[in-house]
Amino acid sequence: MSLANPLLLFKNNAGQLLADPTGFLRTNWGSQARTLAETRDLFINMQRELQRHRWSRILINQVGMAPFSQAEQQWVAHEWLPQAVQAGGYRHGAVLVSHDVLVRLATAYVTTHVQGLPLVYRSFDKDADAVRWLVQQPKSPIG
Repeated sequence: MSLANPLLLFKNNAGQLLADPTGFLRTNWGSQARTLAETRDLFINMQRELQRHRWSRILINQVGMAPFSQAEQQWVAHEWLPQAVQAGGYRHGAVLVSHDVLVRLATAYVTTHVQGLPLVYRSFDKDADAVRWLVQQPKSPIG
């Protein structure tokens, strides 16, 4: 594993996206208030970066995250997720879980809507464990 620092690709009130030198996208959710538009911008940029780098893997850090609103849950589950899998090549998500039960419930709503999609989520408490699992997964949807 590379010791180089991840490169910042995008940042707004919802969070930040980083290019991990190991070959996957890191999403760090912020704890501050965010709008639906900011959440959408973060997710739209996730898909763009997956496509640009031909990646299929995301490490999603939700440790300090505020829970998804119902509108965010609906949009992610029904619009973004199918699009990210079909057009963006998203296949593996390693989630660093929050201790906040509301964040966990909102995330569970989204992750239960992957049925029928070629997407695998795993939850982790430690970054190193998430990275270890993620780098064992294929780098792109075609290999």
